[in-house]
Amino acid sequence: MTNSDHKHITEANQILISLGLPRAQQNERSALCLLALLNLTTRKKWSLAENPLIGITPIMDWAREHYQKAYKWGTRETVRRQTMHQFLDRDLRCGTGRPRARGHC
Repeated sequence: MTNSDHKHITEANQILISLGLPRAQQNERSALCLLALLNLTTRKKWSLAENPLIGITPIMDWAREHYQKAYKWGTRETVRRQTMHQFLDRDLRCGTGRPRARGHC
């Protein structure tokens, strides 16, 4: 991982802090989820952020492919419960392409 990779992660985490997410979501996992929801790869500028529809397992695959962060298979539930639910609570979209039913991804 290069310094520019870390820069995007640091900046994404600063955004999460600015949005008032709880400390438990002010971390690398949540920053990578935000970057995935914006499809902000390591070489992209923030001005080129996108709005793709992406599910939780593809988010984890995306983090591995673009930021060399490999998550174990069992981490999916942690990402869902400890990051994506809080994103929904803050009206950050889940990105799964499914309607928001009862606040769940």
